[in-house]
Amino acid sequence: MQKTVHIGIDATCWVNDRGYGRFTRSLVAALAARESTFRYTLVFDAAPASGLPEGVEIIEAGARRAAKTASATRSPLHLVNVARTAAAARFDLYFYPAVFSYYPLPARTPCVVCFHDATAERFPDLIFPSKANFWLWRAKTALAIAQSTRAMTISQSSARDLETILRIPPAKIDVITEGPAAAFRARPVDRAAVLARYGLPEEARTLVYVGGFNRHKNVIGLLRAMPAVVRAHPEARLVIVGDLSGRGFWDNRDELMGAAESDPSLRQRIVFPGYVPDEDLCDLFNASDALVFPSLWEGFGLPAVEAMACGLPVLSSNVSSLPEIVGDAGVYFDPSREEAIADAINGFLDAPHSWPALKQRALARAALFTWDRAAELAEASFRKALKR
Repeated sequence: MQKTVHIGIDATCWVNDRGYGRFTRSLVAALAARESTFRYTLVFDAAPASGLPEGVEIIEAGARRAAKTASATRSPLHLVNVARTAAAARFDLYFYPAVFSYYPLPARTPCVVCFHDATAERFPDLIFPSKANFWLWRAKTALAIAQSTRAMTISQSSARDLETILRIPPAKIDVITEGPAAAFRARPVDRAAVLARYGLPEEARTLVYVGGFNRHKNVIGLLRAMPAVVRAHPEARLVIVGDLSGRGFWDNRDELMGAAESDPSLRQRIVFPGYVPDEDLCDLFNASDALVFPSLWEGFGLPAVEAMACGLPVLSSNVSSLPEIVGDAGVYFDPSREEAIADAINGFLDAPHSWPALKQRALARAALFTWDRAAELAEASFRKALKR
């Protein structure tokens, strides 16, 4: 009979409303659903009242402040409290789903740390409001690298960045994947009714952006490209989906909304609906014509997979992980050139005869990415760490 391996998981970013939190929740649910010799315990600062998967245990450190957003500041006492709680549990292995919420573990326990990307190191001026923020991030990342037994990441592109930018030996890096939530699937919708929810006419050629409003997401580049699009295609509309609360870490939400409002040609053609729940977002994907993904850099690009799972073609940056993830379901552009973004969108809108084939390729591409596969690869990383 095989011995059960007890794995502790840092769950302090569980309620994070960015990609880190979604990754953590989805991966843990997939891990808990698998038949294996692993037993999982989530270490919270403050556990949520609901939404936890079956088959996992919980430890609370007693802190009353959870890391909800990238701007949440955690005191040294908070970190010590959570770290001591994790160390006292004497896990066989400890897993950090995101270096964002990493804290040093005062124990000789093997650790697996997921470094989603090295975007912060690539574009510090776009990510951090001050040099002090950047150097604190660098210090935390250095500690995480030093303590990690294995370094997990989410694409081959990110693995190269871990090697060349973070200087992590390639033999120490394990690549897993991500996948769409079950809510995202191709299905018939009442296009007119769905578009009407967003104030759009049925005849609109609808483009969607989904994601954060941090500067490296390059939504401003997309907005600057849109006047050339609407000159060629007055029927074009752009729905920009994302949290408008202002809680994001140094985002440029106000700049984006100002840019859309100040240009008369865009004022009635750009919609900011804020956060959209998954089921409603699936409806929007199924009623739209393309996802536009203008990021300067991505570690994975989960919105692209979610859109493709609904049969939506992706108009994508030609950098970082996006060509690796989107494959032949995309139309690519240089995200640093606004005219290139406009040309790609116009070329797509000019050729509706190509859309059915792109939609079929999108569905086939999305089928390659699942959370069960991510969990299988994560388990393999855990086994490597335990054999150190």
